[in-house]
Amino acid sequence: MMKKMSISTSKTSLVLFLCQIISALDVPLDLSQPPTITQQSPKDYIVDPRENIVIQCEAKGKPPPSFSWTRNGTHFDIDKDAQVTMKPNSGTLVINIMNGGKAEAYEGVYQCTARNERGAAISNNIIVRPSRSPLWTKEKLEPNHVREGDSLVLHCRPPVGLPPPIIFWMDNAFQRLPQSERVSQGLNGDLYFSNVQPEDTREDYICYARFNHTQTIQQKQPISVKVFSTKPVTERQPVLLTPTGSTSTKVELRGNVLLLECIAAGLPTPVIRWIKEGGELPANRTFFENFKKTLKIIDVSEADSGNYKCIARNALGSVHHVISVTVKAAPYWITAPRNLVLSPGEDGTLICRANGNPKPSISWLANGVPIAIAPEDPSRKVDGDTIIFSHVQERSSAVYQCNASNEYGYLLANAFVNVLAEPPRILTPANKLYQVIADSPALLDCAYFGSPKPEIEWFKGVKGSILRGNEYVFHDNGTLEIPVAQKNNAGTYTCVARNKLGKIQNEVQLEIKDPTMIIKQPEYKVIQRYGQVSFECIIKHDSTLLPTVTWLKDNDELPDDERFLVGKDNLTIMNVTDKDDGTYTCIVNTTLDSVSASAVLTVVARPNPPFDLELTGQLERSIDLSWLPGDENNSPITSFVIEFEDALHEPGVWRYQTEVPGSQTTAQLKLSPYVNYSFRVIAVNRIGRSQPSEPSEQYLTKSASPDENPANVQGIGSEPDNLVITWEPLKGFQSNGPGLQYKVSWRQKDVDDEWTSVIVANVSKYIVSGTPTFVPYEVKVQALNDLGYAPEPSEVIGHSGEDLPMVAPGNVQVHVINSTLAKVHWDPVPLKSVRGHLQGYKVYYWKVQSLSRRSRRHVEKKILTFRGNKTFGMLPGLEPYSSYKLNVRVVNGKGEGPASPDKVFKTPEGVPSSPSFLKITNPTLDSLTLEWGSPTHPNGVLTSYTLKFQPINNTHELGPLVEIRIPANESSLILKNLNYSTRYKFYFNAQTSVGSGSQITEEAVTIMDEAGILRPAVGAGKGYSEILFATSPVMHTVRPTFYKVQPLYPRIRNVTTAAAETYANISWEYEGPDHANFYVEYGVAGSKEDWKKEIVNGSRSFFVLKGLTPGTAYKVRVGAEGLSGFRSSEDVFETGPAMASRQVDIATQGWFIGLMCAVALLILILLIVCFIRRNKGGKYPVKEKEDAHADPEIQPMKEDDGTFGEYSDAEDHKPLKKGSRTPSDRTVKKEDSDDSLVDYGEGVNGQFNEDGSFIGQYSGKKEKEPAEGNESSEAPSPVNAMNSFV
Repeated sequence: MMKKMSISTSKTSLVLFLCQIISALDVPLDLSQPPTITQQSPKDYIVDPRENIVIQCEAKGKPPPSFSWTRNGTHFDIDKDAQVTMKPNSGTLVINIMNGGKAEAYEGVYQCTARNERGAAISNNIIVRPSRSPLWTKEKLEPNHVREGDSLVLHCRPPVGLPPPIIFWMDNAFQRLPQSERVSQGLNGDLYFSNVQPEDTREDYICYARFNHTQTIQQKQPISVKVFSTKPVTERQPVLLTPTGSTSTKVELRGNVLLLECIAAGLPTPVIRWIKEGGELPANRTFFENFKKTLKIIDVSEADSGNYKCIARNALGSVHHVISVTVKAAPYWITAPRNLVLSPGEDGTLICRANGNPKPSISWLANGVPIAIAPEDPSRKVDGDTIIFSHVQERSSAVYQCNASNEYGYLLANAFVNVLAEPPRILTPANKLYQVIADSPALLDCAYFGSPKPEIEWFKGVKGSILRGNEYVFHDNGTLEIPVAQKNNAGTYTCVARNKLGKIQNEVQLEIKDPTMIIKQPEYKVIQRYGQVSFECIIKHDSTLLPTVTWLKDNDELPDDERFLVGKDNLTIMNVTDKDDGTYTCIVNTTLDSVSASAVLTVVARPNPPFDLELTGQLERSIDLSWLPGDENNSPITSFVIEFEDALHEPGVWRYQTEVPGSQTTAQLKLSPYVNYSFRVIAVNRIGRSQPSEPSEQYLTKSASPDENPANVQGIGSEPDNLVITWEPLKGFQSNGPGLQYKVSWRQKDVDDEWTSVIVANVSKYIVSGTPTFVPYEVKVQALNDLGYAPEPSEVIGHSGEDLPMVAPGNVQVHVINSTLAKVHWDPVPLKSVRGHLQGYKVYYWKVQSLSRRSRRHVEKKILTFRGNKTFGMLPGLEPYSSYKLNVRVVNGKGEGPASPDKVFKTPEGVPSSPSFLKITNPTLDSLTLEWGSPTHPNGVLTSYTLKFQPINNTHELGPLVEIRIPANESSLILKNLNYSTRYKFYFNAQTSVGSGSQITEEAVTIMDEAGILRPAVGAGKGYSEILFATSPVMHTVRPTFYKVQPLYPRIRNVTTAAAETYANISWEYEGPDHANFYVEYGVAGSKEDWKKEIVNGSRSFFVLKGLTPGTAYKVRVGAEGLSGFRSSEDVFETGPAMASRQVDIATQGWFIGLMCAVALLILILLIVCFIRRNKGGKYPVKEKEDAHADPEIQPMKEDDGTFGEYSDAEDHKPLKKGSRTPSDRTVKKEDSDDSLVDYGEGVNGQFNEDGSFIGQYSGKKEKEPAEGNESSEAPSPVNAMNSFV
């Protein structure tokens, strides 16, 4: 069984439900039906007498109804009145007033009847009355003479109009008269004065009446009020001006607004309070107006009946008045009759129930005629407020009127009975689409009609089963409600309507959408004035819905201001001002839902300055200051800072006086004598300090003797025979009077002397001469002025001037603790010999010589200061095996005393520093040469060197460690019988008798076999062979086994550059996997441009950069391809400067041009001659000259010229000639260079160091070589093979 429900469970569905109920009862207009009134004028119809009168009456029915009117209970024949017409297809009357008609002639009660063959419907009784706005009657108004403090009522008494006018009081300038608790307008329009004041005197109190219907304003004659004063003014207790007496009654109708008024006279002005006896004033419906003199209760009901008491009270007493309120009620519907559609033979009822106070009477009419005299209908029976119909037939169709009336009004309702036999029809459009937000109610319409009333069933899907259960709600009007729609509720729904005459169905579609949500809501913001603030409003919505985002400020549109920037998901306010303070709401709307979120913006700023400063309670040493705080600008005031200005001593300078809490607006201030004070106040809140207030009035205090003496009194001698007494002078406001001076007094301490005093002015220092050296003195300084002395000052102890100490410390002893630390002792000097404040002792010490080198150097003395009376100290940071001297001196405030005799001490030996260098040179197949330098700091006598080394194979395993002891007088060593093409790591350090110093490490590689054939070596497979060396040191070996170590991380180091004018030679050292492909990156130093990159051919460890700019600093680094992030550190070099050009460009000289022309002609002649002679097969002179005389550009250089010889072009296979010069700019020309440097001479003895620099000087062969080839006549050495540029 389907569940039926007549009331929806939500507000939305309720509204829709009620609308659908009405539409479901509507008979389709294509079917026969009695008339229904659809529009009519109000019962009490007040019209503008200057305009046409339109009395509305619209109705529908089938067939269309005809209309007729009655006026004042009799038929109104509109055809007989030319001023009256009826609109076509309507019952609306138009009475033409603007063409000569008078509205008063058509005043009366009108009723409209709409009739067709199935019945007649009638309208309400419409009372038509023209509005009236009469003038005030002429009257002579006497001036009102009132005593100050008395009450006064100015009567308005406006003319009676229709509707009643709106009353207000104004002056001659059309400005509303100000009203207050003392002066206010009553409900009747009179102006009440609780007590008059002198400012109430005026001659233009004017009462105005505004008639809204006719848009006219009538003015009363001005009323004059003159207030005369009598002293003293007598205060009076309250007396009610309105209402009078102690009680009154008031009747109001249900649903109206109840207005109760109490206005009282009295001095001081009474305050009004309202209470309801035996109950509470209704919450949410009670309002107080007219300064609480009017009690307003809206939408009153019978429950609001009762006694309401107003109480007027002032300081002298009170008065009250009780108003008994009775709420009556015009008739109101409980159940209004509804149209009834029945099929032949059916039963039905019309119910008409109403209530009111007094209870209304119910009467029935049939087709506008009282039912008692209406034609008989056997199927009809009247039973009070109900008509019962049984076995109706088609002739039972009619319109019934129900009238409910009492003394306060009436209700009239039309309801028809329409007897029809109709199969079901569904009025909802087919396949209507409903879109609903998930978790919201879904209401699917199935508006229907049929007679008998059809039964409705719902199905889901085309072949679904009938819907039942608590998941659905089925409404009487056919609507299917899904209270909480989910995604699975989407789909097709079928509505089936059937009665005994037939069956029909309709399909509708339901789509469920995701709800719109604000996932990032705007947040509360506090922003300083002139700042910037942003509110976020990030939303999530169904992809098929198009949201619109609207921002509101205080529930209104945003200001039209370019400072407000609305973005996609935010609102930004630039340059925030105080008026931007408020609530900002983000509203997101789609076609189906709406969500919103709000946030409050609080604009804070420094407080406004205080104002209205007032000085009270003036005394000699204190005064009271009060002020009013300025606006705190949304940040509470935390404190007030009070400053003062002394216009007498420091005009224009404001100084701090005191600070009081922010809740305090008064302060008692302490004052000093002889100061012309002005005060100002600064408010402080969390944002900052306000601007200072305007200064207060000035206040000059009387003079007095000083209250205080100078501070910070000191006695310190600047010379051995004086005492300088200083003090901080008093400030002007501390002088307390004119003639400020200082009495300076002193006497020697612990000596029975009298005080010596002087009086000085305008100074802060006094010098006492002729004192003994460093003697204690008692000192005091007292202030005085023309009115007397300050209190007796306190004494301070000072000393006369210091002199240099007289005695040196004695018995200086040194105890050497270790090779770098010593301790020194001395005896203190007698305190009397210090002749000043003992500050400490200074120890001077210096290194005389190193015992290991016996070489003197510049003496650098070091000083250590030991504060106070210490008699010992530590000397750190000494050098081992050295001779030192020291002395000690005492120090006072004047300086240092004499030095003690120099004390000599020596430090013992220590361990040496690392050797200054270790070089490995001359690598061969099986030998390496080691050279080293002695330690920079031997720190003793060297006894020997220790060399340890071990091989490293290709898998980065370390071989056995070999240790060799070398005599101290050696500086080189040749290691022989090493494995070829093997890397060795060397560890080298020096020893003294104390122990071994820190070591230095280096690596080197023996070269590859010349023939490329691997030769077996002694100990092969163990990583070393028997090793021979030039000296005969002690030799130790460890276990000859390899052990695995962590592979070396690839690295490029020792990047060096050799730069010329336009090119630079870059070389480097590489450690890491074999067959690395290098590249060189370079750029101008300090530039942000990208690095330029050059690829190095092969795995060479050098490269020539060409095309550089002369005189420019470049940065360079080397990297390896395929090793991400593997680069060397940066190096910086600078190319040589460009050669200066001559001042005169000879190319523009005439003689040079002529010479060049002559040379060109000569060459042309020579070419012709050569061509002729060649054809004859002989030699030509030019060839002979070339053989006899070399080009001067390649002549041998001088012996002291260190420049390289020029190298030949790559296509010129002549060898480089020894000693050939470079061009005049001492650079190799760019077009003659090549990145491989192969043309620096093959087969020559030039070599490179490990860093790529040249060893020796390149030289060519002395004898001339054939020009046909460039092969070397010497086989390359293994070293050359490894370090070759090719």
